[in-house]
Order: sequence, then C-alpha cells, then structure tokens
Amino acid sequence: MTRQTTARDGTAVWALVITSVAGFMAALDNLVVTTALPSIREDLGGALHDLEWTVSAYTLTFAVLLMFGAALGDRFGRRRLFIAGITVFTAASAAAAMAPGIDSLIAARAVQGAGAAVMMPLTLTLLTAAVPEARRGTAYGIWGAVHGLAVASGPLVGGSLTEHISWQWIFWLNVPLGLALIPLARLRLAESHGTGAPLDLPGTLLAGGGLFGIVYGLVRGPVDGWTGTVVLTGLFTGTALLVGFVHHGVRAKNPMLPMRLFRSRAFSGINAASLLMFLGMFGSIFLLSQYMQGVLGYSPTEAGLRMLPWTGMPMLVAPIAGLLSDRVGGRPVVATGLFLQALGLAHLAVVATADASYAAQLPALVVSGIGMALYFAPAANLMMSSVRPKEQGIASGAHNALREVGGVLGIAIMASIFAGRGGYESGQAFVDGMRPALVTGAAAVALAGIATLFIPGRRPAAPRPPSAAPTPETALETAS
Repeated sequence: MTRQTTARDGTAVWALVITSVAGFMAALDNLVVTTALPSIREDLGGALHDLEWTVSAYTLTFAVLLMFGAALGDRFGRRRLFIAGITVFTAASAAAAMAPGIDSLIAARAVQGAGAAVMMPLTLTLLTAAVPEARRGTAYGIWGAVHGLAVASGPLVGGSLTEHISWQWIFWLNVPLGLALIPLARLRLAESHGTGAPLDLPGTLLAGGGLFGIVYGLVRGPVDGWTGTVVLTGLFTGTALLVGFVHHGVRAKNPMLPMRLFRSRAFSGINAASLLMFLGMFGSIFLLSQYMQGVLGYSPTEAGLRMLPWTGMPMLVAPIAGLLSDRVGGRPVVATGLFLQALGLAHLAVVATADASYAAQLPALVVSGIGMALYFAPAANLMMSSVRPKEQGIASGAHNALREVGGVLGIAIMASIFAGRGGYESGQAFVDGMRPALVTGAAAVALAGIATLFIPGRRPAAPRPPSAAPTPETALETAS
C-alpha cells in the first residue's frame, strides 16, 4: 500500500467519524426533547401549546431550510458551510440549556433546527466525496448505524438525563461534541463545491415558504382542527407555493432543485419511498412510546429500553446492509427492509391490547427493527448514486427535506386517525385509536416498498481489458 493510498484511507475514516457524529447530533434532537416536556413545563411554565412548539420549532426550521443549506454548501463550499452549521447548532444548544423562559427555549430550538438544516445534508455529500466508490456501501452502513443510534437513543437519552440529572443536559450534551467537531472538520475534511451556479433566491423562497406552510398546517392541524382558518391557509398557501417551486424548477436556468432530476426513476423512487417510510415510522413511534408509558405503565426510561429492539436494530444490522448493497445492489435490500417493517407494524396493530405483555410485542419490534436497519444505508447509496457528483448536495438536501416532511405528515395523519377512533380516556380507548393508526403506518411503509421496486436494478459492469484495470491509486483518485 502506497503512502498516498494510506493517506486517503485516513481521510475517509476521518470523514466517516466527523459526518457520523454530526448526523447523530442532528437526528438525536428530533426526539430527545419529548420525554423531557413535563420537567420543562415544571421549570419554565407554559401551556400545552408552548410545549408543543419546543418540539415543532426544531422540526419546522429543519425541514424548511434543508435544501437551502445544501445549496449554500454547493455555492460557498461544503466544508465551510458544514462548519458554520455545527457552530450555529452548538451555540443554539447552549442557549437552549440556559433558556430562562419557554419563549427563549422555543427560539433557541428554532435556531438549532437552522444549524442542523445546513449541517445534515452536507454530511452525506462530504462523506461521498471522501470515500472510494467501491467502499461507499460500507461507509453508508456505518453512517446509517450511527443515525439509527440517534433514533434509538433519543427518547432513552432524554428520559435518563431528565430523570437523573436535569432536562438542561439534553442540550448541554451537544456542546462538547460540537466544539470537538469544529477543528476536526477544518483539519480533516477536504473542501468541495457543487455546480457553482448562483444562489436561486426565488426558488429558495418558494420552497421555504411552501414547506413552512404545509409543515405548519400539519403540526397545528391536530391541535387547532383541520378546518381552522390558519391551518387551511397554511396548507393551501404552502401547496400553491410548492406548485410554483416545481414550475420554477422546470423553467429557471439554474434552479435550486432541477426538476429534471425526477426524470430519473432511481431518484424519484427512492425519494417517494423515503417520504412514505418516515411517514409510517415516525407516526408509529410517536404513538407506541405513549402507549408503553400511558397504557402499559412503563417509565420513560423503561419505555425507551423496550423500544430498542426496533429503534436500536440499525446499530447492529445497518453495516451488514451496507455490505449487502455493495454485493447485490441497493434496491432488493431496501425493498426487503420496507416490507419487513410494514409486516412488523401490522403485527403490532394485531397484538396491541390494554394489557399486552412485552413478549407478545417483541417479535414485531424485532422484525420492524431489522426492516428499518436494511433501509437506511442502501437508501443513502441509491440516492447519492442516482445523480451526478456535482448535484449530490442538491439531492441530499431534497432527500432529507422530504424525509422530515414525511415524519411530520406521519405524526399528523396518525394522530388524527387516533383522535377520531380513540383517545386518552382509558387504556382501551387508546388502543382503539392506535390500532387503525398503526395499520395506516404499515400501509404507508408497504407503499414505500412498492415504490422501491420501480428503481432500476444495478447493471452489470462491462468487462474491462486487463491492461485497463484500475490500480487502487487511480480508483481512489477517480472516486475523489
């Protein structure tokens, strides 16, 4: 192995570590605050409406600014904007921990989401640029495992820190990680740019306004009522702006998200699958965590531990999924994972009762967890390989935005179904509402699996003359 190859291997390892930790922080803060809400209310006051915004302020800014963050990275330098995103996220985390009141906490959470929106889409772009193509499946597998760890540990970390130290530590946790990542990213990541096109301000405003209107309407719908003036205005205005964004993406010279990307069956298929998968997954986690605490009587920490066979499975299976995607292609791995997750959710709907034993739920949790683990890494590989290298930042931003919108949509739809068929009056009432909601989640994930089947299969590589076989050095140079 030459010194050049060793150096590039080291660069790939550092890129994997830095981007995985950054993605962990951003994903963790999607769920970590939920188990701390009672303690936050006791310390800072505020009505239920205010507590909801401590969660949705992060989700809104994260979803709305994802594509803009990716576009900024493509234009001004991906490493530079990645570092800027980490800096904003870390500072906002400290501000959230020191918030003197509920309003300042909500504002800090919104700024956190903005930092994460710049940081998160660039993690995959920087990782892809640093890792040779032949090993990207494995790298995505590790990245997916760390992302899965964040999903798995969000409620558990939030509950444990709140119960044993204080709720402020769910935010202080990000500060040392962020302070360590900033110099590491500066020293160990290579700078890269996208197409070099000027920023698309009209497209940014149309996309941001459209996503804000729809996400705001979805978040507020279960609380204010789906026929409320503000909710309907948000949904209709947001939809109109997104239609304008699509038209702009077709006609503009240098749009933020070129609509021609969706001509690719691979790009369209994996994005549709991801939106539907997050719709079913996040909506189900939202209800099942409440079911375990409110109906079965587990504490937040106990509920988080019992969810680990589902949410924690990516830590074990995602690296294997990455290796499988390198060998057989991403489409069969992703499709298998989605169908397994749909099967697990449907099983949970069948076995759920007001006094169900954990043993009855465990097989469904394991099957759902394996399914989710098979999805993450190969899906990232499919998405990043469906576009040209200079458009990977744009693609990553769009992909992450659609996943976040899918998660918000899932919580809104499944909460609405739950409220229409059940409620919090008794354990049986909760189960009556949760069952049809879980069936809906299973159907959404099954549709995601069907969407994956429309992605073209991997074509076998053309035979290469022996004299043209690439050396490790030239392969690394090409991948870089």
